[in-house]
Amino acid sequence: MLRSRWIAGPDAEQRGPLVAALTDFRMDRMLDLPGIARRGLSLGRLWPSLPGAVGMWLWADLPGRRVGSLSVWRGESDLREFVRLRAHVEIMRDYRHRGTLRSRTWQVGELDRAGLWHAATASSA
Repeated sequence: MLRSRWIAGPDAEQRGPLVAALTDFRMDRMLDLPGIARRGLSLGRLWPSLPGAVGMWLWADLPGRRVGSLSVWRGESDLREFVRLRAHVEIMRDYRHRGTLRSRTWQVGELDRAGLWHAATASSA
């Protein structure tokens, strides 16, 4: 599995409780990977300016045809604002029908990046 560096958001120093969100998109065809990756990285560049964003990783499991993100938010309302962002809505509209999306959110007491990554990958295996 490939993983980006941790990308800190403007609320990187926020103490818990926090909200973690895992997205896991399994592409039907690897031919869609370049477009998905380009759009995902473009959205990732917005990260440092997103209100309520604590931090995130982008990840890819190429043999499994899966890509996604693991993000941490100050709260549920901040996550919902991100989901409604125009750039995010456009990506979802353009690629939703090209694979299967799974996502989940959960509460995090304090930010433990190693523990968070382990919990997310253990649950998605």
